[in-house]
Amino acid sequence: MNAKKELELYIEELRTLVKKRGLKNSAQREQILQVLFLAKEHLTPEEIHQRVKKLNPSIGLATVYRTLSFLEKEHLVNSISFGNESKKYELNRGEHHDHMICLECGKILEFYDEELERLQEAIAQKASFKLLTHELILYGICPKCQSK
Repeated sequence: MNAKKELELYIEELRTLVKKRGLKNSAQREQILQVLFLAKEHLTPEEIHQRVKKLNPSIGLATVYRTLSFLEKEHLVNSISFGNESKKYELNRGEHHDHMICLECGKILEFYDEELERLQEAIAQKASFKLLTHELILYGICPKCQSK
């Protein structure tokens, strides 16, 4: 599927959710979703705001925060918390993955490991724990920062 068609599907899903919740459709929500769709990295609300301002100079940061909260609640976006720092967001593309975060530069690397997934499921099963979902974040220092 080409990127334009894929974006249209996300926008249509957003419109359906907005209508289902009894809200008015807004170009601002769609623009925020578009920025996340086009992003090659995880973005803070401030970074999203700066990118959306290029499409809509009048959008406020509070609107970005409210929209991200809505999108996350509706499972269209995922966030990663950075302790005292801000969250970073990514579009929920429906593909499970885990993250490695560099504590020096903040770079986020995504990874998926089948063996690790099986191990987590086995641990839950051994404890008679019904695993519904999980999130794994590894913190460390990326190769670029190690070489400094």
